[in-house]
Amino acid sequence: MVQLPLRRKPLALLYAGSAVLLGGMGAPALAAGPEPDAAPVPVVVVTGSRIEHDSYDFPAAIDVVDAARIGNAQLRVNASEALAAVPGLVVLNRQNYAQDLQISSRGFGARSAFGVRGVRLIADGIPASMPDGQGQAATFNLDMAERIEVLRGPFSALYGNHSGGVVQLFTRDGQGRPTVETTVSGGSDGTRKIDINSQGEVGKVGYVIDVSRFDTDGYRDHSAARRDQGFAKLSMRPGADSRLTITASSLDQDDTQDPLGVTWATFRRDPRAGEIDTTDTQLPNRTLAERYNTRKSIDHQQGGAAFEQRFGEDRLRVMAYVGKRQVIQYQAFSRGFQAPPTHSGGVVDFDRDFYGLEVQWIAVRQFAGGKLSTTAGIEYGRSVDDRQGYENFVGAQFGLRGALRRNEKDTLSNLDPYLQTEWAGGPWVLTAGLRRSSLKVDVEDRFLANGNDSGSSDYSRITPVLGALYKVSDQLNVYASAARGFETPTLNELFYSNSGGGFNFNLAPARSKHLELGAKAQLGEDTRINAALFQARTEDEMVVDTAGGGRTSYRNASSTLRRGAEVSLESSLGAGFSARAAVTLLRATYETGFGSVSAGKRLPGVPRANAFAELAWTEPGGRLGAAIETLASGKIYAEDTNLETAAPGYAVVNARIQARQSVDRWRFKQFLRVNNIFDRNYVGSVIVGDTNRRYYEAAPGRQWMAGVSAEYTF
Repeated sequence: MVQLPLRRKPLALLYAGSAVLLGGMGAPALAAGPEPDAAPVPVVVVTGSRIEHDSYDFPAAIDVVDAARIGNAQLRVNASEALAAVPGLVVLNRQNYAQDLQISSRGFGARSAFGVRGVRLIADGIPASMPDGQGQAATFNLDMAERIEVLRGPFSALYGNHSGGVVQLFTRDGQGRPTVETTVSGGSDGTRKIDINSQGEVGKVGYVIDVSRFDTDGYRDHSAARRDQGFAKLSMRPGADSRLTITASSLDQDDTQDPLGVTWATFRRDPRAGEIDTTDTQLPNRTLAERYNTRKSIDHQQGGAAFEQRFGEDRLRVMAYVGKRQVIQYQAFSRGFQAPPTHSGGVVDFDRDFYGLEVQWIAVRQFAGGKLSTTAGIEYGRSVDDRQGYENFVGAQFGLRGALRRNEKDTLSNLDPYLQTEWAGGPWVLTAGLRRSSLKVDVEDRFLANGNDSGSSDYSRITPVLGALYKVSDQLNVYASAARGFETPTLNELFYSNSGGGFNFNLAPARSKHLELGAKAQLGEDTRINAALFQARTEDEMVVDTAGGGRTSYRNASSTLRRGAEVSLESSLGAGFSARAAVTLLRATYETGFGSVSAGKRLPGVPRANAFAELAWTEPGGRLGAAIETLASGKIYAEDTNLETAAPGYAVVNARIQARQSVDRWRFKQFLRVNNIFDRNYVGSVIVGDTNRRYYEAAPGRQWMAGVSAEYTF
């Protein structure tokens, strides 16, 4: 894995611990920090180009979230903490650790019922998305993150199936003298976290080790969670021109409670409350989540290795990974003993083995007075699920694993060759790419009491990309790009057909055409502005057909259109002050009607507008700082007809402070954060298309969190 320099943003990202605390510590020697009024430096990225590239000179919308923004004044539990300021991206914390975050990029992935689909997730070059495009952001280790790169628009198609956008995390390398750090943090609703990490270099081997435990009682009723994570990384150089990186990670969540969605009436009555089960024989009636004890347990481990050999400017890179994921989930469905024969039960239980390999060759030549960089590669991935389904009751008691209702082996595999070339000469940067994306789905049904659902499907498509950037001046670059995209059904979207039978092998992949025009401007030495206009037209968009009782089926809509604009700004204002802002406007609609949905209706889960703004201050040396943030979103429809009550738009204000000190070999940091200062009640996310109309998931009211850390250098 190629490790790049960490970007030092000109903005003094303020994070600070209280002045009272500082005063109480006397006058220790203070650690030097980044100069708050320094001029911007180039931001080096690899996402999109696959080689080191100044993002300012790349014809795509791409943002970098550096380690300071990821790690300071945050719990480092959810990627939503770090990605709120990225334009075009909507990352929603559902306050439900059984279902993970909702992430969408320019409207792609917004309808995901759980986890992430439609957006490609990658960690240290290793896919965090399965071959069918389903991924889990919870597997990201934010404690050791060096940066996150976020790519939107046409160039995402070069990452294959389900690449409406790409979110790629890079962890730090171990270097220098060994250090040990402990961070303890906590806050509202019984939230607490402890993290211990060590890093350093022994000989020519860099190492990073991190373990953490996160606990919360949950903001919503029946939403308690415990998450244990571990991460290790070795970086070494077998030769002067070679590099080997080995990573291993784990995620363990045991009996994470699932609060489920609620109706609009329940949300209005009490945002924290669960939906009452009116069929409950116990008085007073329990909520659905309580009666069925809805919960999920996850045990996820994976490891990978990346080897790179340079031959002058050329290089060969080989990456391989392997992993195992075990999940057992207890759902709620109200049919109980009358569940139909085709229903797979209310308990999902699967063991997944997955592995993959990527080989990549990069050649750099001088050509026609410019530099020609060509990347050729092939990527293979495979996952195999040993999957069972059970009734979620024994006798008259719910929330227990009952009789077997499903037993099958599900195999997914992809084999994707790709080619990408870039020529840079004079004021021009010209880029072209081609990828053949494929997915093979094979189902071996071993539960024949309700019929044989064995079968297979093959999906494939060639996705080309073209881009051009012109350097108008040293202060302004303009670009244009276009691509064709490809999005297959995920395994979970194939599970049920709308006829009530088994697998829906007739569900077609979605095909999209993407266009983007953009500009990147440097105003003086202290201000940078990025802007983009984009359009994506999709044929055979997959939408929810029926959802309820623990099962969801999907169908293809005829066509959809996403049109929008993004603008982001970051500026150093002097005297330690800095500002950031990001605004996204997006109109995502059905171009043609289907069923009861008429043309022009808005896609559910996609806000028409969302924005982030921040004003920050850091004193010289970075010892003390503070900031105020505002996040805003337009209303979000929860289903295709747009007739049900939309989740209203909202704006919330957050504040944070941080301090840091050093004494001899010790370094200390403290932070305090208050989110939703004005205690606004609002819907944080929606469950798209729920037939029971339990669409709404409440966001927390006012919350506080604080933390302290101590680091020792040997």
